[in-house]
Amino acid sequence: MPETSCDIEIRVRYAEVDAMGVLHHSRFWVYFEMGRTELLRKSGVSYRDLEAHGVFFVVARCEARHAAPARYDDLLTLTTRISRIAAARIDHEYELKRKDDGVLLATAKTTIACVGRDGRLMQIPPDLNLGAV
Repeated sequence: MPETSCDIEIRVRYAEVDAMGVLHHSRFWVYFEMGRTELLRKSGVSYRDLEAHGVFFVVARCEARHAAPARYDDLLTLTTRISRIAAARIDHEYELKRKDDGVLLATAKTTIACVGRDGRLMQIPPDLNLGAV
């Protein structure tokens, strides 16, 4: 059975914050990508291996809601969940919380599309065994 959820811990680095010491909004998307990659890895699939075989996932849609700031040196917990899998797409949902007090910092959703080396939409290879959610 494929994994549909995973938690990772992330420490906010100094290079990721603005002049006020607050995590810059652009970094959230990097964190969400880390969550997707680790969830895939937890299912036994390496994104590097997918690319080597001409299978790529591109972000087709993304949205986020920011609820509270993260600051330099905060330890965060990112939960990444697969909410839907279709023939050529995967929908993910994210919750980013501060670990020490559990405050919700952001929620987000993405849709990633499966494409070949030529950039054309393709079915997710069945041997990935991602199943349906």
